[in-house]
Amino acid sequence: MRIVLSLLFLLAPCVATMSQHTQPSVTDWQAAFQSWLSGDEASEQYGEETFELLSDLAEHPLNLNQTSRAQLEQLPFLSAQQVEELVAYMDRYRPLRSLGELQMIESLDRDTRRLLACFVIIGDTLVPQQTVKSVLSHLFQDGHATVTGTLRQPFYKRKGDDGKYLGYPQRHDLRLQFASRDQLKFGLTAAQDAGEPFFSNRNTLGYDHYSYYFQLRRMGRVEELNLGMYRVQLGMGLVMNSAFYLGKLASLQSLGRSTHALSAYTSRSMADYLQGAAATVRLFPDWRLTAFASWRPMDATLNSDGTVRTVDTDGYHRTETEMEKKNNTHETDLGFSLSWTPSHPGFSSHISLNAVYTSFDRSFVPYVKTASSAQSYRRYYPEGSSFFNASLDYGLTSARFAFSGETAFNREGALAAIHTASFRATDQLSLMLLHRYYDKRYTSFHARSFSEGSSTQNEHGLYLGANWRPSRKFLLQGYADYAHFPFLRYQVSAPSDALDAFLLARTYYNIGTLEARYRFRIRQRDNAKHTQVINRNEHRARLRFSCPVISSDAAGATSLTLQTQVDGVLINSHEQNSRGVMAGQQASFRYRSLRLQGYFGWFRSDDYDSRLYQYEPSVLYDFSFPAFYGHGIRYSFMARADWGRLTFLAKIGTTDYFDRAVISSGLQQIDGSSQTDLLLQVLLKVL
Repeated sequence: MRIVLSLLFLLAPCVATMSQHTQPSVTDWQAAFQSWLSGDEASEQYGEETFELLSDLAEHPLNLNQTSRAQLEQLPFLSAQQVEELVAYMDRYRPLRSLGELQMIESLDRDTRRLLACFVIIGDTLVPQQTVKSVLSHLFQDGHATVTGTLRQPFYKRKGDDGKYLGYPQRHDLRLQFASRDQLKFGLTAAQDAGEPFFSNRNTLGYDHYSYYFQLRRMGRVEELNLGMYRVQLGMGLVMNSAFYLGKLASLQSLGRSTHALSAYTSRSMADYLQGAAATVRLFPDWRLTAFASWRPMDATLNSDGTVRTVDTDGYHRTETEMEKKNNTHETDLGFSLSWTPSHPGFSSHISLNAVYTSFDRSFVPYVKTASSAQSYRRYYPEGSSFFNASLDYGLTSARFAFSGETAFNREGALAAIHTASFRATDQLSLMLLHRYYDKRYTSFHARSFSEGSSTQNEHGLYLGANWRPSRKFLLQGYADYAHFPFLRYQVSAPSDALDAFLLARTYYNIGTLEARYRFRIRQRDNAKHTQVINRNEHRARLRFSCPVISSDAAGATSLTLQTQVDGVLINSHEQNSRGVMAGQQASFRYRSLRLQGYFGWFRSDDYDSRLYQYEPSVLYDFSFPAFYGHGIRYSFMARADWGRLTFLAKIGTTDYFDRAVISSGLQQIDGSSQTDLLLQVLLKVL
């Protein structure tokens, strides 16, 4: 490890002299993204998928002079009012001349403008073309192709590496993509997890997983066409949302807006994608139709009679048992959304009818009535081989007020409904109210919406949040969320309740930014004897200070930022009390085309329940939000350098434990107290 670190430090100054390129880097947008994450929600709520989408947008930013409302709605941090004001401003003043014009939009605060600037550019306006052939010719002339290769090299040996795993210990992936003017994008992603066979066993085509996609936008009445693998997001996610969800603080910041969007699936993950064709067509000026058809293989754990017990989404095929599950079940999806978006002066509205039909070539039997009572919570899981969901979603948005909602039902007639109302009382204060009701019998394979539980089912809750910015130098955010679960849940053998409260305060000084967060949660669960339901109280606090030691020069080419963060957690119940603390220091340095970033942290916790989370900037498409428990230290170093068409990224990170001689268990067991990984990435712009 010392040799690798020495090489990185020695090579960094040499690479820095190769280019004067000062385009925003991966660490720039990740720094803004980090301030937007909430506690441990990102690790629990599909953070990796969202990170990949934002990584792709950072490398292929939206051109504001050509961007549509649907494309802006892909950005999860924008509220309905912010999208509305952006669209209204661009319709009136387009073409925009610089990103500085964003300051003219009152609803965009300092943090939102900073984050938005990482994913948009100011480019040429769209040039009208007469034929499809001339449009495609123009797009290919203006486009650029990129090739990205990533390798993760572990400096340790897992138990499975001694012949138990079918492949090598390295994880690697390859991405090929062509993109042009926010209109055309196609490519291929090939991914291999550590331990999976490469050009052997059932992976005769090399990589374990391939994602391929083709996306075309703004071709006459066809607003978007997707072929290959893609994602669909309809309404507020009660019948279809294969995109992302980042948690309750993100919902507060976006003020619970609804979205209708198609997007290309570029991820290395094997979950939550559709495969086939999808398109959005403008039927009339105010009417749009989105339709999709998909057929895809998937992994599943089977019962003894060949029926499906659970769907496996981790995508691992490292052992013979895991490989036997690969693509053993197939799924067909057909769906549409018919939307009416009438034009009104000063506000916008929409109403959409959504429907999704899903079928499998195997029947689902998730709950066996003769099983032990420990599995009774599965009683209302999806059962059968074909499923149907439909919904009506609707919304009204003005500069001050936004209302959106969706009401859905499944084939049994069980209902699910979610409604949000947000109000900008002043330019400094906004309020949000959210209510949801998910029947215990409501099931949907592609639902992903606001919830306290792990699914859009068996929940009734009320959420109240507020954003208050009394001055340009102070921000206060908070929410309180109560949920009731009428039926059993995992580790809860009776109806139960949950409470979640969060408060964030951020102040901006001339020397830096100080942020404090506190989160209190009450979750109910069975006691050790399974005789009663008890409260489990969780307190999490964070204090973070970020200080620009060296501010950017006139060309924005040199800067140094230090960030100190302290986290604490306290878990208490009638049967358990555990504590944890973590303190860390992060430094970010930029000199021309060179970016360096280092982190050092110390942690100590009583057990896994009092684990602590730390977001770490990483290479493109690699989401790093690990959990730490026990006693130890974590340190990492990352470098990025741009040299003409080439971009080099490297990250090395080590976790040293002081309280154990063995890390993890099973085939993932490491006989040692230290774990070091090296990430290497090369990005080449071909055109």
